[in-house]
Amino acid sequence: MNILVINCGSSSLKYQVINSDTEQCIAKGLCERIGIDASQISYTPAGGEKEVTVTPMPDHTEAIRLVLEALTNPRTGVVKSLDEIGAVGHRVVHGGEKFAQSTLLNDAVMAAIEECNDLAPLHNPANIIGINACRKLMPTTPMVAVFDTAFHQTMPEEAYMYGLPYEYYQKYKIRRYGFHGTSHSYVSKKAAEVLGKKYEDLKIIVCHLGNGASVSAVKNGKCVDTSMGLTPLEGLIMGTRSGDLDPAILEFIAHKENKNIDEIMTILNKKSGVLGLSDNLSSDFRDLEAGYNNGDENASRTLKTFCYRVAKYIGSYVAAMNGVDVICFTAGVGENAPLVRSMVCDYLGYLGVSIDKDANAKRGEDIAITTPDSRTTVMVIPTNEELAIARETVRLVK
Repeated sequence: MNILVINCGSSSLKYQVINSDTEQCIAKGLCERIGIDASQISYTPAGGEKEVTVTPMPDHTEAIRLVLEALTNPRTGVVKSLDEIGAVGHRVVHGGEKFAQSTLLNDAVMAAIEECNDLAPLHNPANIIGINACRKLMPTTPMVAVFDTAFHQTMPEEAYMYGLPYEYYQKYKIRRYGFHGTSHSYVSKKAAEVLGKKYEDLKIIVCHLGNGASVSAVKNGKCVDTSMGLTPLEGLIMGTRSGDLDPAILEFIAHKENKNIDEIMTILNKKSGVLGLSDNLSSDFRDLEAGYNNGDENASRTLKTFCYRVAKYIGSYVAAMNGVDVICFTAGVGENAPLVRSMVCDYLGYLGVSIDKDANAKRGEDIAITTPDSRTTVMVIPTNEELAIARETVRLVK
């Protein structure tokens, strides 16, 4: 069965077609600047050349139409007709408490997703637009919603509650939800598979380190804690997000700089993180690593602070699970920054971690980067959220 995977943003749309029998991507691409001038679609069939077409895309329905047109193009398309697409899997950022697992889409589910819009006002409406566009153009094709938050719904109450008046949880469902759940689920399961051990027998910490970054604790096959909260702003220092900080800082800066809450939130989401900490040197860890190696003080301060924060979260989750068997690095930074991995692992001597420098230098493969005598195994597991979405979609439509 061919599964079309859709990841819809406010002005962009990423897509892949995955053959569920071989689990190979047979085509992928990106629609950019939807609803904006100079919009374009890229399309790359497996083994073929990347095609980029600049064309008007006034809305997501037109973007989806162009995607389907590219996939069925007689010259470079990968399917002869839309009948060869068995189902569509949609990434949905926030499912609140309503969705603890992926689900088939229907009108009732769509209404419930819309009720979560307040929890993710930048993401969920865009996800819904993409779903509606697909349903309009492929009305008989089954569709599945796969939620970023679902994997973390197994957290116990003591892990997800905040120290706020309980009425705010009762009225508004203010609590920790966590994100990157599809990645955390895929990576933790893949680690167990690579090690040849039962998933349900392991205590695993997953460090999803990219421009957005989060850590999760997975005990006996269930997530028991994660670093992101009500929104993706909490937790680790990220590309442009601040991560954890004293809430009183918001009031302090607002008074000192004469800014309102919306301006403060823009600073925390778009001007902070490693970008702000490096004095605007870069939000790209490749630039920061180059600066660190060249002795740049801003880059050095930033990387050290970032890695310290990651190591602290690892330590807290070792405590939460009363131990750890496996620590995984994944996502853009986790998979491709040996320096970051090494700096984080320098804090983990108490876990008996000993890094194999040659293994740590490798990229793009599932690999243990610790020496055989290490008490705790540290791995690099490249994430594959699209494949995880496709697997969930197949599970529900078969």
